[in-house]
Amino acid sequence: MMKIARFTFNPFQENTYVLYDDTNECVIIDPGCYEPEEKEELFNFIKTQNLKPVHLLNTHCHIDHVLGNKFVGDAFQLQPEIHALEEKLLAACLQYGQVYGIFMEASPSPKITLEEGKTIQFGNCELEMIHAPGHSPGSICFYHKESDTLIGGDVLFSQSIGRTDLPGGDTDTLLNSIRKKLFILPGKTIVYPGHGPETSIEFEKVNNPFLAAHS
Repeated sequence: MMKIARFTFNPFQENTYVLYDDTNECVIIDPGCYEPEEKEELFNFIKTQNLKPVHLLNTHCHIDHVLGNKFVGDAFQLQPEIHALEEKLLAACLQYGQVYGIFMEASPSPKITLEEGKTIQFGNCELEMIHAPGHSPGSICFYHKESDTLIGGDVLFSQSIGRTDLPGGDTDTLLNSIRKKLFILPGKTIVYPGHGPETSIEFEKVNNPFLAAHS
């Protein structure tokens, strides 16, 4: 059975996820840990649970989702895994950090391994990759079919959607991704987003005003 631990980090209140199972292998998704106490919280959880991180995954590469890439990479000898279309965004994060007044340690060089149709394995779990552009060009969602769980990044939020006014964003593309890639999942699928509380596909089909307004 897959278990999920969520941590809310950094000034952007970003959700970092650790997924693990009874084998104790785990994946770390979107490490946003920025302050020393945030890094300590994530590290201590992994150590006290006796977990073995085997993948560092970025749903996308906006700065709030990659602030902890360097820390996690050094602590667990991992390279971040991203979609090819996110490589330029990751490279630009140091510059964006200066704009926001945030000091960011440069991310380790990424591995371009994430693309739709492939899977990520850890322990006895398999995550399917769904390419859902619109918030960013290479946004990837991770779907665990056995538990109907989706780690959605900044694609779909509870009664909201990801912003599209950042470089590479496009509203029509995002709405199309949600309808054609996410809304085909079972209604009971729980969505764990990059910010805010979890929601479900069924709930968002009925209650998301952004999708209703553009239906």
